[in-house]
Amino acid sequence: MFLSRPTLLRIVLSLALLTVQASVQSADRLILEPPHKEGAKHVVLVSGDEEYRTEESMPMLAKILSQKHGLKCTVLFALGPNGAEYIDSNNSTGIRGFEALATADLMIIGTRFRKPDAEQAKYVTDFLNAGKPVIGIRTATHAFQGKGSFGSIPYGEFGLKVLGETWVSHHGQHKRQGARGVIESAQADHPILRGVKDIFVPSDVYGVTHLTDADTVLMRGAVTESLDPTSKNIEGDKNSPMQAFAWVHEYKRPNGEGVGKSFCTTGGASVDLVNEDLRRMIVNATLYLTGAEVPAKADVAYVDPFYPSFYGFISEPDYWKNANLKPEDFELGKTPNMPDPKGSPEWNFRDTPPAK
Repeated sequence: MFLSRPTLLRIVLSLALLTVQASVQSADRLILEPPHKEGAKHVVLVSGDEEYRTEESMPMLAKILSQKHGLKCTVLFALGPNGAEYIDSNNSTGIRGFEALATADLMIIGTRFRKPDAEQAKYVTDFLNAGKPVIGIRTATHAFQGKGSFGSIPYGEFGLKVLGETWVSHHGQHKRQGARGVIESAQADHPILRGVKDIFVPSDVYGVTHLTDADTVLMRGAVTESLDPTSKNIEGDKNSPMQAFAWVHEYKRPNGEGVGKSFCTTGGASVDLVNEDLRRMIVNATLYLTGAEVPAKADVAYVDPFYPSFYGFISEPDYWKNANLKPEDFELGKTPNMPDPKGSPEWNFRDTPPAK
């Protein structure tokens, strides 16, 4: 069929406009489609914390889940104030895009003390009212704060009510003692632990005191002598008993109409996820909670190189504005590399990026 030059020009311009519109619509989030889209489950990964660098870890996990395990992944970020398009993990009201939960089958969250507005919170409420599954990492036990609520669940009780635990304490010495995963023998055959043998993380053990007999503890965290992955577990009361490190919890829907299921681990700093088996445990939990078969040893190799920065607060004024890091910087084929926060301990157990 012959098309005139003006017709071809109109088609080209229309396609260009659609491309621009799609880019504008997704400028505040990262969307990763699987190689085979038909029937793919949708996972929304929510970053946004001041300390543990979920803006780095969530895109990395999303690449693995989308490209290796066939899931559509949407990553949300805390962005700068007043409609800014750069990532600002210090902005407690900056997460945009919770409406993606309307089509989600699972939420993975690692936020810390966030304050969504009522419009954004409604999408979380609807998600929980549907009893859909949740995975929480590290500071998700204290994911939100403020006067708002998700139906009957106040912001400050999200961790306790949905994940089974809230903020309690640093059980290990922060930035001095790491954590080693110790599998609960009674749960050794649980699908979430399939292929998981050796977890070590340089973030310390959290105190966990609110779990009940109704919760299934899969793994405990042993406090180690140092941040070296070969360091020994310390002796004494700190590890007797060991704190829960990973568990499955059943939550009551905010509307009271049934229950949902969650998985939580107090590991999950960006640099923790250098550990292959921690990545595997989170991938296994994702597959388990979305009804997929968990393989004997899930493929969790990086899709793109991963150069996480060490955990720690960043207090320099305009740090994030000057960094100008954007969701699109984490697209497939791209590998951002941010410096460690000031005062970080030496930790040489990760890949280092090539010299610029």
